[in-house]
Amino acid sequence: MSTDVSSKSPGGPAPAGPSQAAAGAAAPPAKMSRESVTVIATLLVATFVVILNETIMNVALQRLMVDLGVTAPTVQWLSTGFMLTMAVVIPTTGFILQRLTTRAVFMLAMGLFSGGTLLAALAPGFELLLLARIVQAGGTAIMLPLLMTTILTLVPVARRGFVMGNVSIAISVAPAMGPTVSGLILEHFSWRFLFVFVLPIAVAAFAIGARFLTNIGEKEKTRLDALSVVLTVPAFGGLVYGLSQIGEGGGGHGVPAVAALTVGAIAMVAFVLRQLRLQKAEAPLLDLRAFTFRMFTVSVLLLVVAMIALFGTVILLPLYLQEIRGLTSLETGLTLLPGGLAMGLLGPFIGRLFDKVGPLPLTVTGSVLMAVALFQFSRLDEGTPIAWIVALHVGLSLGLALIFTPAFTTGLNPLPPHLYSHGSAIMSTLQQVAGAAGTALLVSIYAAVAAGSGMVAGMHAAFLTASVIAVAAIVLASLMRKTAAVEQPAGPTAH
Repeated sequence: MSTDVSSKSPGGPAPAGPSQAAAGAAAPPAKMSRESVTVIATLLVATFVVILNETIMNVALQRLMVDLGVTAPTVQWLSTGFMLTMAVVIPTTGFILQRLTTRAVFMLAMGLFSGGTLLAALAPGFELLLLARIVQAGGTAIMLPLLMTTILTLVPVARRGFVMGNVSIAISVAPAMGPTVSGLILEHFSWRFLFVFVLPIAVAAFAIGARFLTNIGEKEKTRLDALSVVLTVPAFGGLVYGLSQIGEGGGGHGVPAVAALTVGAIAMVAFVLRQLRLQKAEAPLLDLRAFTFRMFTVSVLLLVVAMIALFGTVILLPLYLQEIRGLTSLETGLTLLPGGLAMGLLGPFIGRLFDKVGPLPLTVTGSVLMAVALFQFSRLDEGTPIAWIVALHVGLSLGLALIFTPAFTTGLNPLPPHLYSHGSAIMSTLQQVAGAAGTALLVSIYAAVAAGSGMVAGMHAAFLTASVIAVAAIVLASLMRKTAAVEQPAGPTAH
């Protein structure tokens, strides 16, 4: 599926100039066709389901340790391995989107996700459960760039903020809602029902998409660079594994951690150099020329920091509430529910606000809220009122909502059509790497400090680290500016 209906390669017709883009951005919001709305709505619902599954395991980790007889560092890989698989698969989606039709890509993604969900529900032990999560992750990884690229192709520039606000429900609210849904299920059923309840929804989304989804663009003959795909494994895997081993104490963890980080860094450099070489032949796995657009680079860095905060909090707060405060799975889920709902309800409103005022006031306010909330989390103890924890989580969710929609839209708007799929893939890849690395780093810090000074001290250290990282978001947010976008009129076309 091509992401560019009229200009299918970098050598095609030149994109509209700044004056044309500005004129397009200033035009009244164009109405979207019924076919376009159907396509985006189908993809949005499916994406919400698959991303919700990404964090649904976090509240269940404690029970899985007992039922499957594994340690805490081992069971963590059900979450980290999921995100890592996504980081490895997402860079290949530019190739997939160009070689297959929209419907075929959707059915591949939902087929993998549904198959992995069924395998997880039936898994007799940890090894098969981890394999099932990896299969699920393969489907989830394809859905993200498919949704983003389709929006860039179909949605008029003047309405992108509003539509991206709805997309933020899937991309940011679904992970936040995961612990709540998980807690509600675990209160009454075994951990297998985390997948039993998701499976019919996934199958229904597969059937609806196969029946109603309309293809957009045209297929292209592109070549997949096998060496680039191979390099993604040690590059991202080495970095995340190394971070997960930092600070775990004795037993020689220091040497493998350093070795993994070194291999990861070397592989990452090799991957980047390989892409720069392939760009000359117009055949990169990831076209890094997207980074020549300043607002794309700033937006990606801001999203990286926000994802570290989001995924770190999603796994640390349940640990605190269950291990230190003694809350049940259901109570933990209900405690985190108001924040998830706040983020979801505010997404479309923030999208409309972005279309009017631009990114700067929204992202600065959001990053300050995020940093303050994370710092206050670092002061939690055994007697902190639950109401205060709920208020802090709502404040953090509001801050993240104010960051996600402006960052997605501002970063992707200035890209020319031939970079749509690459920009979406780069953004999605780095988000997942940041989420996996942030989770591994913060959990490792928590475990290292808790081993010597207790769980409360470990939680303080982990959240304080997250708040320091969040300061970088304030600096990046201050650099955000409204971007002139290339208008790309296109509609669904069957082929």
